[in-house]
Amino acid sequence: MRDVLPWLLLLLVLIGHGGLHIAIYNRINAIGWPRKVVKGLTKFFLLTTIGIPAVALASAMDPLRTYLSGQGSWNVLPVWIVTYSVCCLVSLLVLGIPWLLSRPHLASDRVRAPRDVDVIDVRQHRSGPLTLTSKASWQSRMPMNQLLQLSVERVELPVIGLPPELDGYRIAHLSDVHLTGDIHPEYASFAVEKATELKPNLIALTGDIIDQRSCIDWLVDIFSPAEAPDGCHFILGNHDTRVVDSWETREAMDRAGWIDLGSQVMPRTLNGVACELIGNEHPWYARPELTPGTDRFRLLLSHSPDQFSWARRHGVHLMLAGHTHGGQGRLPLIGPVLSPSFHGSRYASGQFYRRPTTLFVTRGLGGVHLFRINCRPELALLTLRRMEASGP
Repeated sequence: MRDVLPWLLLLLVLIGHGGLHIAIYNRINAIGWPRKVVKGLTKFFLLTTIGIPAVALASAMDPLRTYLSGQGSWNVLPVWIVTYSVCCLVSLLVLGIPWLLSRPHLASDRVRAPRDVDVIDVRQHRSGPLTLTSKASWQSRMPMNQLLQLSVERVELPVIGLPPELDGYRIAHLSDVHLTGDIHPEYASFAVEKATELKPNLIALTGDIIDQRSCIDWLVDIFSPAEAPDGCHFILGNHDTRVVDSWETREAMDRAGWIDLGSQVMPRTLNGVACELIGNEHPWYARPELTPGTDRFRLLLSHSPDQFSWARRHGVHLMLAGHTHGGQGRLPLIGPVLSPSFHGSRYASGQFYRRPTTLFVTRGLGGVHLFRINCRPELALLTLRRMEASGP
């Protein structure tokens, strides 16, 4: 046991080191700072993820060998290594326990919702290739990459406080299209047309539509076929700031027949019920001002699930979000690890409830990183179901 303990502590230190850097990565990418600043910090902490263990190994090889052989205590190691190791062990407890409790099978605020899943390989519905660049071509052929396998998911979503008239109301939820020029626009067109075929009452798009200005010309062709009796509504996300004038994107979506909810509160009547449709693009754009104490049913489109607390404070009944891509990859049992959120991967995807708000987070359609490991792109058809109040 004495020989095993040093190796066990080293393993725990390395896990704590990796977990600390993952937590930093997730939270840096949730901040509304300029893209260059975020990318610079991300690269710096990627460097320290590799560099700190490498420097420790190179500068203290003999003391580490002595310690791991069981012939010496922590005292043989340099002070900075001992100090940093203690920080890693503390972070393993402080960050690791909440992370474990937020796993999909353990999370107390996760809501059970029946799903009917239909997976469509979009490549089989087009005669030509869907990849437009060599990068996209070889990455799409990577083993286990589900990049172009669209998962159409019909979800019976329980919503606390849902008016009886809205029981059975259907919302097609899209997000994170990420038009980069790597994937043919027919991929996004297929998803939009499929959303219309599902015959929803309303279609919602929760941001990150475009990454390259040259793709603005695609928007009308992609999105104009969408139809729903109560309209097609959209907001923008952080990647939409990459187009210098975001109004170009908004105007193109307007020409496609979509309704811009960005930073707005829009009174609407849905199935005879007085509602407020709300768009929250914070922290990349302004948040709307809401009046307290309304009797209207509040439906919020938010790019990031980090606005969950804001939604709860403002009496939102149902919040739809994207941004996190389901973690882009999911480990068996453990679920997602990387997720650009202040909550880490807690709200990477799925349905949650914290009084008085039900939150649904979609995995989205695309991404700048052209891989999806055990995490298919998602088009969700949400059928709202009335439930009695319960939960935290």
